Amino acid sequence: MRSFDADPAHVGTGPLGQRAHRRHIDHSARLERRLHAVRPGVWTLVGNGLSNQTFLEGPEGLIAIDTGESVEEMRTALAEVRAHTSAPLAAVLYSHFHYIGGTTAALDDAGRADLPILGHERIPLNLARTSGEIGPAYSRGLIHQFGLRLPPEGPDALVNEGLGLHFRNPEHAPFTPGYVPPTEFFRGGERLNLAGLTVEVHHAPSDADDSVTFWFPELSTCVQNLVWPTLFNIFAIRGEAYRDPEVLLEGIDHILSLGAEHLVGTHGPPISGAAGIAARVTRYRDSIQFLWDQTVRGLNRGRTADALAHEVRLPAACDDDYLTSEFYGVAEHHVRQIAAGLRGWFDGEPGKLFVLPPAERAQRLVAGFGGAALVRAQAEAARGSGDLRWALELASWLAGRPGAEADDRTLLAGVLRTLAQGASAANIRNWCLTRALELEGALDLSRLAEHRLRPAQLAARPPRETFHLMRVMIDPGRAEGIDHHVRFDFPDAAPAGLHVRNGVSVATDGAGAGASVAVTWVDLIKALCGQTRLSELEASGAARLSGDAALTRRALAAFDLPGLGR
Repeated sequence: MRSFDADPAHVGTGPLGQRAHRRHIDHSARLERRLHAVRPGVWTLVGNGLSNQTFLEGPEGLIAIDTGESVEEMRTALAEVRAHTSAPLAAVLYSHFHYIGGTTAALDDAGRADLPILGHERIPLNLARTSGEIGPAYSRGLIHQFGLRLPPEGPDALVNEGLGLHFRNPEHAPFTPGYVPPTEFFRGGERLNLAGLTVEVHHAPSDADDSVTFWFPELSTCVQNLVWPTLFNIFAIRGEAYRDPEVLLEGIDHILSLGAEHLVGTHGPPISGAAGIAARVTRYRDSIQFLWDQTVRGLNRGRTADALAHEVRLPAACDDDYLTSEFYGVAEHHVRQIAAGLRGWFDGEPGKLFVLPPAERAQRLVAGFGGAALVRAQAEAARGSGDLRWALELASWLAGRPGAEADDRTLLAGVLRTLAQGASAANIRNWCLTRALELEGALDLSRLAEHRLRPAQLAARPPRETFHLMRVMIDPGRAEGIDHHVRFDFPDAAPAGLHVRNGVSVATDGAGAGASVAVTWVDLIKALCGQTRLSELEASGAARLSGDAALTRRALAAFDLPGLGR
């Protein structure tokens, strides 16, 4: 089984009517909701959300590791563990920045606001990045990868996420945010004492560069974010920074060096028994090394990324263990990512050097193949014969050309749906189905192609940080010819400046600006978030422009923020 299976005989039906590969459906049993008693005093809750919540009891209390996506998720986890221990909560540890949204529930359980919360020093930076500059693209990627808009039942319904049953468990609605920043930061290499237990912290970048491994020697228990219940996801289809396999291997080798009796992950069921852990984790780390080694070997031999994606195949033995199977992403995408991570997007294929704009290329290809009717017939024939890679390419030309018809989009949606049903990898199924529903008009994600700022997001930032974020929202066409520095004077916040020049925007402290705007930060937030317009604030006297007011208005209108236009 590699990437997808074109044989419809291997497609099954899930409990909600989902049409999916039987291996993908069967994987749900490994992720079922269950509080695992790993050993006396150690519990991990699987199936509560996308991530596990883990609890370790020491002589002086209980340590919680990760708090899920929401207050409701963590509250549920605490209720489960409270059936087994009444030890007071002594600390919260964050394994990385992805699953730390329910921490206020831990504070409530502890009955104290000063509960120690420990995490890596890069956690605040990563949270700001994913909700700031790349916010729309990041959110759009999450929706596609995790199938967040798939129907609740029927053939297109979610089966599982590969790492867990749900990104957000529907039982936890309305998903109240409850992130609390760490009270103490670590960098890795620390040896701590928490709740009477020794905790060794090892920096181990994984799917986030703030990821760490926790080792509890007295309990012979390792809690980590490297060994997943699936082949490690070197490439995330939602779009992420390069996850360097050589760095991953260092972190996994550290895990192997511990000789742990119990291995607990941020995802999936725990593993106990030192010998079994050593054997399975060794094969897991070797699957990652195999992909890196063989990709590099191929590059050195002059092979392109496209060729290597088809040539590099994991050993058949990897299918014998879910740890090394394609239940999340797929190996051929990981090979492409390794090639791009090492050498960039250009792999030596001449045709990629100066590619036509996508729509024009599609139009020329369709014309060159004899027109839309002929390409459509070939795509249908390829789909019917199980030649899904060719069907996908042909259908993409049809749907991607100017003047594409509704039938073209329907054809592409059908090919994507067939691919989805043949994939054991959750990421592939979810992405293909979500895109199919968009093509059919059943989903409208166009709002995620706009950078919409939120009042709560900006209220938590100093003005200069917000102005720095705005640099990715400037339209160079509207900014052409402008060199203008504006200072904003806020009675309720520190002053800050915007310098629009050379088609870019630079955040400043406002010193030396030739123009100014006097306005409250509260009112400017409303304009930035589209709740009012700067022109309305001017008209009411809530904003006063000094210097070259006309040029200030023109400079501010260059941003993709309607509230700053007129």
